[in-house]
Amino acid sequence: MDWKSSIRGFYQYLLLEQGLAKNTLSSYTSDLEFFAEFCQNRENQLAVNEVDTAHIEEFLSFLYDKNIQSSSQARYLSSLKAFFRYAMLENIVQKDPVDILQGPKLERKLPEILSVDEVNQLMDSMDLSQTFATRNRALLETLYACGLRVSELCNLQLSNLHAEVELIKVHGKGNKERWVPISNLALTHLNNYIQYERRTGKIVDEDIIFLNNRGKKLTRQSVFLILKKACQQAGINKKVSPHTLRHSFATHLLKGGADLKAIQSMLGHESITTTEIYTHIDQDYLREAILKFHPRNKD
Repeated sequence: MDWKSSIRGFYQYLLLEQGLAKNTLSSYTSDLEFFAEFCQNRENQLAVNEVDTAHIEEFLSFLYDKNIQSSSQARYLSSLKAFFRYAMLENIVQKDPVDILQGPKLERKLPEILSVDEVNQLMDSMDLSQTFATRNRALLETLYACGLRVSELCNLQLSNLHAEVELIKVHGKGNKERWVPISNLALTHLNNYIQYERRTGKIVDEDIIFLNNRGKKLTRQSVFLILKKACQQAGINKKVSPHTLRHSFATHLLKGGADLKAIQSMLGHESITTTEIYTHIDQDYLREAILKFHPRNKD
């Protein structure tokens, strides 16, 4: 089987059997097409079933020589691991050439967060007399109150909002469902939007909560721009994205004493190790507090 057919088959496998998000599928496909081009541009062109471990190592060296970041190198290797596991299952290859390889060590970067005061400043500075301001306030309150990914926010459905028990059903990565508590404050702003501003506008996507001026589901880019404008109005100069509010949600919960397993469940993380990054943020916060306020640390 040639590269094009193999990658197409891999895409269908991930889509139908693994249920991965479209962005993830695009990333895998792009990485594999780049690797396929590398194999075909060699003096001795390599078919899928001719690739061995030495060729993978040569490709990783090629990425390193091109000054490709370690995080991107690791992503390429992860894509290759997934692809060749599939190729083994389909008997396209007889031996996995990536199985014994380890990715580059990555520097663990702690995500940017807003303080509680900055979140309050962000929300309170929004002018509700402006067009779509009621929607935007409800949107940002929900994003922060529930710790949602931006794609999860855009796909929230009216039929999955259960205000009477203060819960909302969220469709996460791989279309996995989870129930997330939602605060009274966020519910108040949501209700104001749903009962008044949303009801009086054009509606095309009837079950989607947050709609644009054409009555259709908001895009990820729209949410980013809404947040960016709100930060400018609030005088917040940090580099903020919708994911910043998700990080802030988790960090503030941890600082407030929430259990790490509960945070993992609310964020929809498959592994607790993904959630543990917030313990590092909390440790940094504690260290800074001790250095600043401990009486024996004064000059």
